Amino acid sequence: MTDTLATWLYAVTAAPEDGTPPQGLTGVADEPVRLVEGAGLAAVVGSVPLADFDEDALRGHLEDLEWLERTARAHHRVINGAARHGQVIPLRFATLYHDDDRVRAMLRERREDFTDTLRRVAGRTEWGVKAYVDPRSFLPDPDESEDEGSPGTAYLMRRRAQRQDQETAHLRATERAEEIHSSLAALAVATAAHPPQDSALAAYEGWMVLNNSYLVPDDLTEDFTALVRALGERYPAVTLEVSGPWPPYSFTAPPKPAGDAQPEEKPS
Repeated sequence: MTDTLATWLYAVTAAPEDGTPPQGLTGVADEPVRLVEGAGLAAVVGSVPLADFDEDALRGHLEDLEWLERTARAHHRVINGAARHGQVIPLRFATLYHDDDRVRAMLRERREDFTDTLRRVAGRTEWGVKAYVDPRSFLPDPDESEDEGSPGTAYLMRRRAQRQDQETAHLRATERAEEIHSSLAALAVATAAHPPQDSALAAYEGWMVLNNSYLVPDDLTEDFTALVRALGERYPAVTLEVSGPWPPYSFTAPPKPAGDAQPEEKPS
């Protein structure tokens, strides 16, 4: 490594027997992806120009949405590519070290944590499930509403009835989402709940009432995806969307570099 380069980390995995890195992968700076080994582990890394990825440069880049989207896609592309060769621990976007020696030191220091995490997620894969509803499908029936909503009722009373109907609809939709989650969680060894995505960014209508990740044993993959389909048929008022398989993004904690990561800001 020279002083003009820094080491960008993508993931940690068990050191391969032959020491061969994933082939054909390029990273956030179009650099070839390689391995840095230590303590029986391997960090999937790339060498990036420090001038483009130091703290000041990254601070500016993180305000550039086009750059951020392109670079984040490249980061996750490497993680997904590495995961095809074995279980990985995905590392947080913009985890940087000054040189490979410091990466090796980090692997030695975090050996127990990384080894335990790899053991915990071995033979398991992350699946994402989102649920969308049209609020109108969960509104109370007309005969469930009070007379305050009938013609001739005062404006404030009508507004109160509308708010109550919306609250009832949201409660019913949330309860249905909890039922779906409970069924899916029975096939998973761990779950992670995420906040609903912004409808403008995710391009959906109505309410997103479920946005969860499930760590599923690989031998239950078919059962899990079949259950998602069956739940969609059982609850036609709910649209279910399943994605995966993914590396276990939601079930591995990123390392905390000992003062050597370049920015503290991370994209959401």
